[in-house]
Amino acid sequence: MTQEFAHVRWIGGGTGAGKTTVTGLLARGREVTVYDGDAGEAGYLARCTPEGQPRLHALAGKSPAEKWLVPTPEEAVAAMPSLHGETFPLVVEDLRALPADRPLLVDDFRTLPREVARLLARPGHAAFLLPDPDFRRAALSARYADPERARANWGDADPAVMLGRRLARDLLWDAEIRRQAEAFGLPVIEVDGREDPGAVAGRLADAFF
Repeated sequence: MTQEFAHVRWIGGGTGAGKTTVTGLLARGREVTVYDGDAGEAGYLARCTPEGQPRLHALAGKSPAEKWLVPTPEEAVAAMPSLHGETFPLVVEDLRALPADRPLLVDDFRTLPREVARLLARPGHAAFLLPDPDFRRAALSARYADPERARANWGDADPAVMLGRRLARDLLWDAEIRRQAEAFGLPVIEVDGREDPGAVAGRLADAFF
């Protein structure tokens, strides 16, 4: 536990769980700073080195489609830089550059419970949202129904094939997040659509503020 990041509240978890929506609701009407991990990724790629972040550095030279053209979901997870701790130090660098005089909400898919646990002032300052597989499929199918967005992520590869790969990989990533959250005693919120994002944000607000 540490006091340096006592002002930070962490919202992690799987893709399609509504992390960004919940973060936006938490920020509404409050004097807070929001850190968007997806937006920060371009900065990670610009700062990574072959020695410090070999997997992330290798990804920087690949096309969107190449990043997903792996034989199995297990190999896709094993290749993720975040699984090997390559992205978290870059996140920490970014957070240290932001104001510390107000709550800082971190919305980041890549952050794992084992990394967050050592920085928390209290366990309730982090939560990991994990979507039901059907909920995620519906959310990502809607997200990538836009051909331009699909092309930006997967190039000219078949979107249906790439979405299937993404769903399979993310299911394994969820399992890793769940395992670590349980090991470190950090909260997991199951997302299946029965509880609206406002209710989830309300629950987190009680613990965060």
